[in-house]
Amino acid sequence: MPLNQKLILHSPISDETLLEGFVEQCLRDKVSLLAIIGPGCEELEEKIDWLIIGDLQPGRFLCTTSHPHDRLEEVLAMATAWKAEGDVAEIHL
Repeated sequence: MPLNQKLILHSPISDETLLEGFVEQCLRDKVSLLAIIGPGCEELEEKIDWLIIGDLQPGRFLCTTSHPHDRLEEVLAMATAWKAEGDVAEIHL
């Protein structure tokens, strides 16, 4: 089942080994926004950005944002307003 185009990823993640596969699925499913919230979200965003860059293959793009000081409601409102189709889904890895 494809991922929604707008996602909120909760940090910290419980299993670091799931991160690379998750990012690849986001790219395959053409996720438009990955907003990361929670403790360590800035560092997690940087890890994800490096996974997206990968080996510099063209066409690998995903907008990431981190929200270390925002409440979930604020991030949800931002993601809802994001110009992409569909609902916002929350992800816990």
